Amino acid sequence: MEKRINGIHHITVMASDPQANYDFYTDLLGMRFIKKTVNFDAPDVYHLYYADEVGTPGTVLTFFPFPDARRGKRGTGEISTVYFSVPSKSINYWVNRLASRAVDFDGPSKKFGYDYISLLDPDGMKIEIVADPTADNIMGWNNGDVPVEHSIRKFFGVSYYLKRAAQSENLLVNVMGAKLIGTEGSLKRYSFGEESSEAFVDIYEDVNIERGISGAGTVHHIAWRTADDEEQNNWRNKVIEFGAYPTEMVDRNYFHSIYFREPGGILYEIATDGPGFMVDESFDTLGTELKLPPWHEPKRKLIEQILIPLKTKSFVKQN
Repeated sequence: MEKRINGIHHITVMASDPQANYDFYTDLLGMRFIKKTVNFDAPDVYHLYYADEVGTPGTVLTFFPFPDARRGKRGTGEISTVYFSVPSKSINYWVNRLASRAVDFDGPSKKFGYDYISLLDPDGMKIEIVADPTADNIMGWNNGDVPVEHSIRKFFGVSYYLKRAAQSENLLVNVMGAKLIGTEGSLKRYSFGEESSEAFVDIYEDVNIERGISGAGTVHHIAWRTADDEEQNNWRNKVIEFGAYPTEMVDRNYFHSIYFREPGGILYEIATDGPGFMVDESFDTLGTELKLPPWHEPKRKLIEQILIPLKTKSFVKQN
């Protein structure tokens, strides 16, 4: 049987103020802060990770917060919207939660039969919260302000704009194994993965859309999920055969990665499921300390002096 990409591994976004970012995703959206580290390629900048309890692939949203970053602009060549799954009966909870916090949102609306609401994060990244029956069977994060029965479960998917979609769709379907689910007007929906790993990609084709401008609130890259190094190398060979130019494998400490640009200009990554986020922290201590890869550890004191202090909360497991 031909291999398919097994859904989304993680999504990485540009941000500005790290404290505002932390407060929004932990306090408002109720995600668990699982890792405080640095951009391995620019260690004077944080790399902040939010996810479910343990950082399961398919739940991990990460940020590079550059404090003085200008606001980006949505357009072609980047992911424009990130979708989260919540249980099928939870939309009213989220409507009431956002309204009670005086957070602007749109909806509820419906797309491909799914109810959703949309809002912006502190840097203007567009988020959709989707009522997803698949999420009913996934255990939720049971700590904090958001009740477990309504908490975010995983990524539902993403959307993006393309001036011309044919080559990007060719890569998705004929190389990566995506399946076309349906169309609504100019919108096409594709799926990756099965059951709890399933995620959707919505593509809008519009020759008049301007190219996106990178900055705070824009997605840096999307990482697709693969099991291990061997499988990742097989994907690398397929991507080369397609005509793209993937990097060699890069060790990201918590997973191994390859990167390449898809035909529409979006930066794709294919990341392994392991080793995972508990290689350097226990379940109870995830996200509580600044973790550095071995090659940056000798510069810890300097790095800690440069980084802006980030006020985080301790975690107590709820019974």
